[in-house]
Amino acid sequence: MFQEKNQGLSSHAGINGLCHVRLFGPDGELKEERIIHNTVTELGDAHVADAMSDQGEGALGYIAVGTGSGQGAASVGLAVSLDRNALTSTTQGAAGDDNDVIYVGDWIAGDGTGAITEAGILLGDNNTSMNYYADFGVVTKGAADTLQITWTVTHGAS
Repeated sequence: MFQEKNQGLSSHAGINGLCHVRLFGPDGELKEERIIHNTVTELGDAHVADAMSDQGEGALGYIAVGTGSGQGAASVGLAVSLDRNALTSTTQGAAGDDNDVIYVGDWIAGDGTGAITEAGILLGDNNTSMNYYADFGVVTKGAADTLQITWTVTHGAS
């Protein structure tokens, strides 16, 4: 029986993410900031595999905020959805960070007002297609405040 030797090849294809939440007052000054490690959902893992196998999977398009917590890898949506918006931008990192995808979502004054404790990146405009999830201490967005979430998803080691 022939057995091949291990050639010492390995992959660093793990997916990690950081959710950066910034709340600004009506004067544009930073009021609160959170940086949270995210959970990659089972849908998120499947989305990456589908995209790599050319199964016609669309790009992630929405970011949502909510007032719940405790979602895990098997969750398909936020615990308590408050509001969701189309992504403001999606970019790829450059040079040594070219394995990063940066998603940005913005909430203007009057949009997404409340005691926000969770966020997720969604494939569609619904609460059943969550790929990445983060929960955090309360960020209270008043009616005159603006909110920006910058989510950096890293595929593998940099």
